[in-house]
Amino acid sequence: MHDSQTSTRELYDRHVIPTYGRFDLRLARGRGCEVWDEDGKRYLDFGAGIAVTSIGHAHPRVVRVLQEQVATLVHTSNLYYTRPQALLAERLTRLVGAGGKVFFCNSGAEANEALYKLARKFGNEGEETSNIQHPTSDIQHSGAPRIGIVTMIGSFHGRTLAGISATGQEKVKKGFEPMVEGFWHVPFNDIAALRAAVDVPGTVAVLTEPVQGESGVHPASAEFLRTARKLCDERDLLLMFDEVQCGLGRTGEWCGWKSIAPDVMPDAVSWAKGIAGGFPLGAIWVNERAVAQKDGTVKKLCDLLGPGTHGTTFGGTPLVCAGANEVLAVIEEEGMLANATALGAHALTVLRAISSPLIAEVRGLGLMIGIELAADFAQRAKLSEGKSPALFLVEKLHDAGLLTIPSGTHAIRWLPALNVKREEIGEAAAILARVLGAV
Repeated sequence: MHDSQTSTRELYDRHVIPTYGRFDLRLARGRGCEVWDEDGKRYLDFGAGIAVTSIGHAHPRVVRVLQEQVATLVHTSNLYYTRPQALLAERLTRLVGAGGKVFFCNSGAEANEALYKLARKFGNEGEETSNIQHPTSDIQHSGAPRIGIVTMIGSFHGRTLAGISATGQEKVKKGFEPMVEGFWHVPFNDIAALRAAVDVPGTVAVLTEPVQGESGVHPASAEFLRTARKLCDERDLLLMFDEVQCGLGRTGEWCGWKSIAPDVMPDAVSWAKGIAGGFPLGAIWVNERAVAQKDGTVKKLCDLLGPGTHGTTFGGTPLVCAGANEVLAVIEEEGMLANATALGAHALTVLRAISSPLIAEVRGLGLMIGIELAADFAQRAKLSEGKSPALFLVEKLHDAGLLTIPSGTHAIRWLPALNVKREEIGEAAAILARVLGAV
């Protein structure tokens, strides 16, 4: 029986484990780039569930497809074939533009777990090395296969134990030590550091986000991505891109890295967030490069994770794949890649035109935009200790009717739906300017 007398906030406080520091908003419904709370207050949604509701809320085409699929077949398990999953895998491979195969799961963290396992399998299939040494510790692995994955400082790869080990931010690791071994971090966009790291004995892969999102929207340089590809080719390493936040249209291209270095092709890519417009789905694409086996045979990289090596109960259900297929079809057919490119550039222009000493920098790629706040924001705004400038500003924007996403202590993100309108960009910029002026 539902408890209709107790508020939503009270129910959370009593019954939901407090893994999130939630804002005091109780959202009830949404349409397009707008959401409304339980009291009927309207907000312009420029967070999109952290880049998830890629075509806005309640798009009628997706609603219709999901209604039809839920009345047809919701779940079968991955012991059987279902056409929606096959069609979605075919579509994603086409969008990458190279031969390969797809594995489906439920989230970005799970997608990245599949990448780690792919790298481990690749490292185990190759010739064994005499020792592996972590560049920042005394850990030795005598006679072990290659397991080392180079990731970037400032990165975010999920909250599983391997995910926080891969993540290049110390704050996510506290209280969960020891970390999963086999990950080491180098500064983002630092080619010399990357070159040194891939030469550490036992290295098997490089994993990077083409655009770092959680740290405040920092794109990789084209030179960095091209050098990573060259180094991996020379040393027989895997190049893996985490496109959980920046992929599938967010930057104005289907693949975020193609907005930076379209001539680069990774060995594997992870996706989630916007892939299904709000339904839980993650995926990886793996290319079909040849991998020599210890027994002298050759196998495709996309076939290394064979039966029994990996799996998921809910990944790629008929329901969620039917929804994802329609989401991606809507993006393609309604011109949302071009919209993301054009309105992303327009958003940068209007944001940079805001005359406020509280803004240090505005940067972005497509509709993935970071607004860096001034280093002395706390002093200027006379903030009390304990509240970061980013959280303070996000809450003020909530009061004014705009949802944005904090990044670290001094940045906020704009991640609106890919079909956001020009007038909505203008409204959001006016709200930000007004709030900054009041501060």
